[in-house]
Amino acid sequence: MNLTRISFVILAVLLMGGCAEPQQRMASYNPPAYCPKNPSDVKVKVSLSKQMVYVMEGAKPLLITACSVGLPNKPTPKGHFVVTEKIAHKRSGSYGFYVRGNEIVSAPAGKRPAGLNWRYVGYPMPYWVGFLPGYGFHQGDVWPVPRTHGCIRLHQNVAPNFWALVRVGTPVIIAENQAEDLLYAAKHPHPRDYLLPDPPNALLISPDWFKTLKSPHLSSE
Repeated sequence: MNLTRISFVILAVLLMGGCAEPQQRMASYNPPAYCPKNPSDVKVKVSLSKQMVYVMEGAKPLLITACSVGLPNKPTPKGHFVVTEKIAHKRSGSYGFYVRGNEIVSAPAGKRPAGLNWRYVGYPMPYWVGFLPGYGFHQGDVWPVPRTHGCIRLHQNVAPNFWALVRVGTPVIIAENQAEDLLYAAKHPHPRDYLLPDPPNALLISPDWFKTLKSPHLSSE
């Protein structure tokens, strides 16, 4: 699982001799998000074919964003759901690392390396918004093709705003297509941060990873 990176990107830019292009890719993807007038009217619609998320208040879009969805063999579930939980500093219980001293081994949960004293640390999944056991929205790399194990990944600039717009009980509608695709999908670019190198495992297992998270910022009209 390739997750978004923040501090590591800054380091990578410096190591590349000041090349600003990777940092510009990160900063340039920042779709606006608007405060709802009535939070109880907010709903989330996900288009699997377009890999788009539409946060709507009635017919008004509050947030339009690209996303990554599940691989064909590990698809994102379709149907009508509601938000069941919100966990800002979530770690995966299925995919992550086994750590022993300075040793870090990437492995699924339950695939403990040989030997004693290994501890499991899940991949960071910041701004988790769950809608089914084991499935949710969270911050992560947004690829142009299906890439996840069924979750819906949102860009690092988007995930905190999505988190702020929804609450437990918010409807979530996931389908192959959405009516909003015709209005918005073709006009909305996808981010390219997935092209950046992976962050170091030492950062991914550290509590410091969550200190790099952005805060929500919603605009009012």
